Amino acid sequence: MMIYVNGDSHDVAEGSYVADVVAHLELVGKKIAVELNQEIVPFNDYGKQRLTTADRLEIVHAIGGGDDSHFIIAGVAYQSRLLVGTGKYKDLEETRLAIEASGAQIVTVAIRRTNIGQHKDEPNLLDIISPDKYTILPNTAGCYTAEDAVRTCRLGRELLGGHNLVKLEVLADQKTLFPNVQETYGAVAQLVKEGFEVMVYTNDDPIAAKRLEEMGCVAVMPLAAPIGSGLGIRNPYNILTIVENAKVPILVDAGVGTASDAAMAMELGCDGVLMNTAIAAARNPVLMASAMRKGIEAGREAFLAGRMPKRRFASASSPEQGLFF
Repeated sequence: MMIYVNGDSHDVAEGSYVADVVAHLELVGKKIAVELNQEIVPFNDYGKQRLTTADRLEIVHAIGGGDDSHFIIAGVAYQSRLLVGTGKYKDLEETRLAIEASGAQIVTVAIRRTNIGQHKDEPNLLDIISPDKYTILPNTAGCYTAEDAVRTCRLGRELLGGHNLVKLEVLADQKTLFPNVQETYGAVAQLVKEGFEVMVYTNDDPIAAKRLEEMGCVAVMPLAAPIGSGLGIRNPYNILTIVENAKVPILVDAGVGTASDAAMAMELGCDGVLMNTAIAAARNPVLMASAMRKGIEAGREAFLAGRMPKRRFASASSPEQGLFF
C-alpha cells in the first residue's frame, strides 16, 4: 500500500506500523517526532499505531538554524515553491512538458463540465498530471459569489476523492478580475466550517490578508497585479507588510510576467508563487517554465542571503589604502 512520508510517496507492506517505517528509514534510536495525519504519535505507540493506505506521516528532528529545503502547506512539505496552473496551453502535451520543466509539485485545475476530461471524447488532463505525482489543487476560477465558490469546492473535493485542499478565488467583475473580498470572507467561513483547507486569493491589502489568515486559511495569496496582466509586483511594500505579519505561508498569485518578477516575490520573503499565463502565454512555454523555476530558486537564495543595504552614493569595493599614486 502507498503512504506519504514528509510529502513523498512510499510503498509499505499491508498492516505496517509506524515502527516499521521508522526502522526502514534507519531512524531507530534517533531523536525524532512523528505526526500521523496531523496527530502526534507518542514514542511508546510507534509499535501500536497501524498504518492504512494514503496515511501521511511527518517525521521531524531538531537542527541548528532554519531548514529551508521545503515549505509546508496544510501539514504537507513541498520542495518546489513554484505552483502552476493548467490553462491556456496549446495542447495537453505542451501542458505536460511545461509542468515538468517548472518542477512544480502543486498544480491547479479549474472545475468545469468538460475542462478535465469529463466528456468521453475529450482527453483527460488528469492523465498527464496524475494525483500520484502532483498535489492537484482545484480552484474556483470564474466564480463571482461565495455560493458558487463553495459549490465548486464541494464538486472539486468529490472529483478528487475527498481532497480538502482548494484554491479559493471569488471575483468582483470580468474586466479587472480583482477579488471580491466581502464574498471571499463569506466563502472562507463556510469552507473552513466544512473542513476544507483553503488557499485564498486576495488583493494586496495587509488588513484583509491578516483577517483571512485569522479565519483559518492555510495560505494567503495576494495578487501582484491583475490576473493575466504580466505587470509584475505593483505594490512591493504591501506584499512585504503582508509577509512580515503572517503566520501562514504567503504566496504571490496573479500578475507575474517573467522570471525577474518571480525572483522579486521571493526576495520579499514570500513562500512561493503561483502562475499560469506567464508560462502558457510565453513564446516558448517550456523554456519559460524552466526560467521561472530558476527565478524562484534565485530569489529565495537572495532572500536568505540578505541583500546589501541601498546607498545613495557610491561605495568603492576596492580599498583605498596602499594606492601607489
